Amino acid sequence: MIFLIDILLSSTSQGLLWSLLAIGVFLTYRILDIADLTTEGSFPLGGAVAAVILVKEPDTWPSALQPILTSHPLVLPIFALILAFIAGAAAGLVSGILHTKLKIPALLAGIITMTGLYSINSRIMGAPNISLLGAETIFSQAQKLGIDKVTSVIFVGLIVVAIVIGLLTLFFKTEIGLATRATGDNIEMSQANGINTDSMKMIGYMLSNGCIALAGALLIQNNNFADLNSGIGTIVIGLASIIIAEVLLRNRPLLSRMITIVVGAILYRFILALVLEFNVDPTDLKLFSALILVVCLSSPLIQKKMKLPKKGGTR
Repeated sequence: MIFLIDILLSSTSQGLLWSLLAIGVFLTYRILDIADLTTEGSFPLGGAVAAVILVKEPDTWPSALQPILTSHPLVLPIFALILAFIAGAAAGLVSGILHTKLKIPALLAGIITMTGLYSINSRIMGAPNISLLGAETIFSQAQKLGIDKVTSVIFVGLIVVAIVIGLLTLFFKTEIGLATRATGDNIEMSQANGINTDSMKMIGYMLSNGCIALAGALLIQNNNFADLNSGIGTIVIGLASIIIAEVLLRNRPLLSRMITIVVGAILYRFILALVLEFNVDPTDLKLFSALILVVCLSSPLIQKKMKLPKKGGTR
């Protein structure tokens, strides 16, 4: 029993951080009805930006920022998260422009941006990976409250996820937010009603990749290192969390859907944690991630088949 509780706590801490990635993927995949592969570039971008900021010497900052960033140890990690979000939003804007203005198909636009971001991330980091050992992070600051590492991750994760979901819920109730949702639901009808669908798509791209980069920035602070190749397979993680959430609850209001995505991300990490307990090689986790996604995607069809009456039965 204690063994399962430990796995559940660990899965919850990791799932909360990864849920921001899943929410970002949800914004393009479900709200805009676009398959955006920028994810695999914007995720490490957020980590790269945050890592460089956290290891940067205070005296190298502009003199106007030094008093602010050094006023409290918590200021710099939060500043790193904000800049990571902005960097991810900028990456989303590039994909949005490629798709809407240059008329490049959404899938190809994401691949182009993802490919370009690999070089940009390498330039930002200046090395394949950056260690954050000894650097102040948002989690190390939370631990100073007298809580352990896992509890600090859950505590910070809950706060950040609640803020993001709250802000997104408020945004999608605004005129622009409703126009963005309408663009994803029916683009022809939206255009007929005078909505600038290109602008709405770009806003969706920016919000999506901003959340994904924010997840990357949080995870590098939790792991104490940033890696150039950390974005590989992240789109599968996001999709798996979304599909698990939709298997649990369907046709819910937007707020409920985003909350279930958080639950889906936690369940996804829990399943992977259980798999690792069977001495599975960590390199095989990507394969299991893909299999979980296949099972989740095919579950509605399996349920439908099981409900069909048998042939030759009574009418």
